[in-house]
Amino acid sequence: MFHIAPHLETKRLYLRPFQPGDLDVLAALCANPDVMRYVGHGVRTRKETETGLHRMIAHWQAHGFGMWKLVEKETGAFVGRAGLIHLDSTPEIEVGYVLDCSFWGCGLATEAARVCLQFGFDTLGLERIVAIARPENLASQRVMQKLGMTYEKAASYYNCAVVYWAIAREHCSARHPLTVFPLKLA
Repeated sequence: MFHIAPHLETKRLYLRPFQPGDLDVLAALCANPDVMRYVGHGVRTRKETETGLHRMIAHWQAHGFGMWKLVEKETGAFVGRAGLIHLDSTPEIEVGYVLDCSFWGCGLATEAARVCLQFGFDTLGLERIVAIARPENLASQRVMQKLGMTYEKAASYYNCAVVYWAIAREHCSARHPLTVFPLKLA
């Protein structure tokens, strides 16, 4: 089990552990109403973001998985966050992703989520990973489809109506072989 988030790499992204010094870029992301339109209850204050940042860092220490900071390889730009978390205080593990608007529509959410699934299945030994989205968030649902996830039900999590998708380990490998670049410990 990891107590510090490992570094992962895809073709276009670095997935790095969040640090307390990432507050400025994360606060800007969480203050953007377009980005936060379908996330939780919308925009977050700097203080709320700081609390969330500390929670993300602590999640790794407590559970051996969590959210990564996404950095574009080519430019070093902050892209957003992606990773694995417990679904609304349940034992189920959810893959989640939030990207800055300037990175929408170019496949980076799918690329980041794929390596998160790979980490969950191959490194953590998970048998199943779920994802949720608000019904009107069609872009997020397209990512889930590209990942090979299957719609299972309408549900309510985090006090929101959502659609619930899932994928089992054997379906992920069979439908979408994933390439993971070398795993480096922080």
